[in-house]
Amino acid sequence: MDLDYVVFLSNETIMTAIAICFPILGSAMLIGLLIGIFQATTSIQEVTLTFIPKIAVVGVVLLFMLPNILNQLVQYTINIFNQIQILF
Repeated sequence: MDLDYVVFLSNETIMTAIAICFPILGSAMLIGLLIGIFQATTSIQEVTLTFIPKIAVVGVVLLFMLPNILNQLVQYTINIFNQIQILF
């Protein structure tokens, strides 16, 4: 196993992790930003106003993105197993 192969596998792992996490984290960040702007303009300082919408949006995003996330994980796992088979 040479260095180029390790870099390739590391790059593939990081890109898969980013592709899986981005929709969830991006939606939570966007809803947090929108609620923060709403709180700043209306001077409402309620903690649950930021917490509950984030949980709801992340749940909805997970519900819709779960098939895509599972597909990416299965493809990544198959690819890694095939690479191991080629290596040995």
